[in-house]
Amino acid sequence: MSEASWTVVDEYVSSHLLKADAALAEALLNNSENNLPPIDVSPVQGKMLMLLAQLAGARHILEIGTLGGYSTIWLARALPADGKLVTLEVDRKHARVAAENLERAGLADKVDIKVGPAKDSLAAMPAGDPFDFVFIDADKQGNIHYVEQAIRLGRSGTTVIVDNVVREGAIVDEGNDDPRVIGTRKLFEYVSSHPKLNATAIQTVGSKGWDGFLLARVA
Repeated sequence: MSEASWTVVDEYVSSHLLKADAALAEALLNNSENNLPPIDVSPVQGKMLMLLAQLAGARHILEIGTLGGYSTIWLARALPADGKLVTLEVDRKHARVAAENLERAGLADKVDIKVGPAKDSLAAMPAGDPFDFVFIDADKQGNIHYVEQAIRLGRSGTTVIVDNVVREGAIVDEGNDDPRVIGTRKLFEYVSSHPKLNATAIQTVGSKGWDGFLLARVA
C-alpha cells in the first residue's frame, strides 16, 4: 500500500472515531500561518496519546518537545481537574504559538511551558513530584538523555513514550549515518539493556508516513 492509501485509512478512522474539534483545527492552522514545520502527531495518534495517558491514570505529565502545542492539547485533555502538564520547548517562537493554541483551547491553566534547551530545563527540575506519563518528541540525538531524565523524574509505573523511532525503516539500514537515525539506534540499545525499563515498539503508517513509537514502563 502507498502513503496515499495510509492517509485515506487515517481519514476513515478519524471520521468514525474522532469528532470535529475547533481548538485542534485552529491550532494546526495557527501553526501553519506561523510557518512551523508540519511534524505534529496525526489526529489519530494524538487521541491515542490522550487515551494512553488516561489509561495510565496520569495526573502529572511531562512532554519534551512542544512545537505548536498540538500534542500538548491532546495530553492536557487527559488530565483530571487538578492535573498538570509541563512541556519543554527550545524555540521561543514555537513556545509563543503553543501558548496561543493552549489559551484558545482553554488549557493554559493546566500547562507550564518551559522555554530553553530541554537538557537545561530537565536539570533544573527536582525529582520530588514524579511524573506519571512522559512523551518524548524532540531531537533524536538527545533521546537517551531524555529517557534517563524521565526515569529520574518518574516513579515505578511511569509510562514513557518516544516518537519517531522507525524513521521509514532507516533504523535497520546499516549504511544510514543520519544523526537522527544513529540516535534512535542508540536509544534502542540503551532501553534494551536498562534494568528499570520494560519496553516494546510499534510501527505506524498513516498520514505521517511510516514511523513508530517506543513504549516503556519504569519498574
